[in-house]
Amino acid sequence: MSMRFTAEARRGMVALAVVAGLALGATACGGGGGDDKKPQSSPSASKATGSQPDTQEGQSDEPLAEMKGPSGLLLQIASAVRDSGGFVTVNGELKNDGGEVAVIPLELSGNETEIMNNGRSLGGATLIDSKGKKRYYVLRDTDGRPLTTTGFSTLKAGESIDVFLQFPAPPTSTTDVTFQLPLFPSAVIKISG
Repeated sequence: MSMRFTAEARRGMVALAVVAGLALGATACGGGGGDDKKPQSSPSASKATGSQPDTQEGQSDEPLAEMKGPSGLLLQIASAVRDSGGFVTVNGELKNDGGEVAVIPLELSGNETEIMNNGRSLGGATLIDSKGKKRYYVLRDTDGRPLTTTGFSTLKAGESIDVFLQFPAPPTSTTDVTFQLPLFPSAVIKISG
């Protein structure tokens, strides 16, 4: 009986601590008036244009590239960021700009059996370094799965999904590469980082 009482008391104390912490946080963050010394607006926010995205986000409002594919599909590349591990991660959005359900073509996965065995993906994408005369394919994990968005087969009209693709990084002297995805036109994108 005493173990049961101890466990219930402990749960009650934890719940009390959580409620007290939430109440304290709400009070501290509530900005509950009375402090006339606070500035009315942040110095970094502009009243004319509103607040701008943080530079750490790595993405701007303007896409690096926009490519129209079959069935009303639209691929917008938002960023291509080089990291210290020797990779380039391309982020963007795949949208169905058409008026009907778009079936994602199998060709986007590429024609390698190992990638095709892992379902639909953007595994057929490549980066071309024209200066270095090299082609970079989407990376794979140790099980052969492509390091890209997978598992989507259709998009309803107006629907979009966030996508990513990871490639080996070209030399740091290369900043402009050509992004290719089967059935879509090529586009030159700039690598940051």
